[in-house]
Amino acid sequence: MTEKLPRIKEPMLGRERKRQAPKGRRADSEVLIHLQQLLGDASRSPDMLIEHLHVIQDHLGHLPIAYLTALAKEMGLALTQVFEVATFYHHFDVVKESDTSPAELTVRVCDGLSCEIAGATELLKNISNQLGPRVRVVAAPCVGRCNKAPVAVVGQVPIHQATQTSIQACIDRGIYVDEHSEFMSVQAYQQAGGYALLNACVKGQHSRNDIISVLEQSGLRGLGGAGFPLGRKWRIVSQEPGPRLMAVNIDEGEPGTFKDRVLLERDPHRFLEGMLIAAWAVGIEKIYIYLRDEYHGCRAMLKQQIELLQHQPPMSNMPEIILRRGAGAYICGEESAMIESIEGKRGIPRLRPPFVAQVGLFGRPTLEHNFESLYWVREILEKGADWFSSQGKNGRKGLRTFSVSGRVKQAGIKLAPAGITIQELIDDYCGGMLEGHRFYAYLPGGASGGILPATLNQIPLDFDTLQAYGCFIGSAAVVVLSDHDTATNAARNLMNFFKNESCGQCTPCRVGTAKALALIEKPKWDLPLLAELSQVMRDASICGLGQAAPNAVECVVKYFPQELTKAAHEHVEQQRS
Repeated sequence: MTEKLPRIKEPMLGRERKRQAPKGRRADSEVLIHLQQLLGDASRSPDMLIEHLHVIQDHLGHLPIAYLTALAKEMGLALTQVFEVATFYHHFDVVKESDTSPAELTVRVCDGLSCEIAGATELLKNISNQLGPRVRVVAAPCVGRCNKAPVAVVGQVPIHQATQTSIQACIDRGIYVDEHSEFMSVQAYQQAGGYALLNACVKGQHSRNDIISVLEQSGLRGLGGAGFPLGRKWRIVSQEPGPRLMAVNIDEGEPGTFKDRVLLERDPHRFLEGMLIAAWAVGIEKIYIYLRDEYHGCRAMLKQQIELLQHQPPMSNMPEIILRRGAGAYICGEESAMIESIEGKRGIPRLRPPFVAQVGLFGRPTLEHNFESLYWVREILEKGADWFSSQGKNGRKGLRTFSVSGRVKQAGIKLAPAGITIQELIDDYCGGMLEGHRFYAYLPGGASGGILPATLNQIPLDFDTLQAYGCFIGSAAVVVLSDHDTATNAARNLMNFFKNESCGQCTPCRVGTAKALALIEKPKWDLPLLAELSQVMRDASICGLGQAAPNAVECVVKYFPQELTKAAHEHVEQQRS
């Protein structure tokens, strides 16, 4: 029998101490009390994390680590979870104990392509050290006002066609909150026939199947960029088991795009009625509207109008409508990244399958839509599928709302037939080119859609017409360049945007955009390496950001070789001299 050995007691290293609290930072009691007062009776559920971060940021002007620690305790979350979300979004300023608090006021100058060619770079340089120590000046990606370039945002107030004088005047006024007031009220909308169609649907005068069939026959496609047929999407989601949710994307961060903001400012209830008709037809129980943070005036207005509808609902059993606020992240325009953000997380695109229609918000089947797609619902249902499909030119069907900016006399949103050419759009809708400017090139679909030369001015602008040229229409954001611009500089601007906006989840996009920018900033481009890099980004990136980022570069190589030759020649001459 084996002899049982005596148990040896391990030596005690130092004095034993019983832990009094968990490891890590502890919430300051005074900060916690102040935080509780700020949040009031708002829900502490995890999906409210970004909303609560906004409350702190709006009140303090930044996010001290002490308040993030208190927020983690208050919401029952790990501090790492709160910290990773707070540092993901551009509009949150996280400040550690060792950091200097940011300036009292932030002025953001848009450096998007439309603003850059309108003088934003020079404006940014001029005001960086001229506005005083209490003002911080930073470059910002597109703020959705490309037709009024260059644009600066003082606090939350947008300054159109900004100058140092107009920015300083806004600072001196001391009003840093944008309040939008001019829009069609619910009373005016109802007097014009608004909500009558919704009431007819709810009262059984139209069947759900008939409504969906009309939209299918109209050919209306999603107008946020992907172009998926709207009626088909309704039918697919309606066949999924309930409860079903809806997520509305008004986070139009694509440089060159501003149509959703303009339409929302003009006629918010046309969109809201289309949204509620969709909810009725598909059987939606709750609606989340995701609005970009740069649209502060729209948010205040939309919040007010939603509250009016909830107090006087235009339909029985109206779904709950929840307005969520973005925090400055272009990637959240991607549907699954937006859903992650609504859930209070970083805006990281999901892998597919499953698709959002099957497993979306909070794991439920979700009808995801762009704002403008819903804006058209009422008019198409009232006038019929044939009315919409009969519009169009050059063999295309329907209408398109183009966001036009750049070197034209009359920039803005232009409602035009699908299939219109860029030349027709410039001549017939924009008053022609600016004086002293000759049409040179254009972006048919924003930053992602590529760049085409003026010689290709007869291509119908619509879904499925531009792919053969290495481009696509996306959200119909058209930026017009002149002989005062170069396609190579445009490509550098766009790739810098993608580098800054990559969520960082996948290596091909995170590293590829940075590497591509470094390559095209050189006078002589390494074309074989760029081609290989572009192919890897297209094949291996998780979402459309990385897949489409090389478009502008490849278009420059294909359509503007003379610019590359000239730049290389000038570089050689400089070296010789």
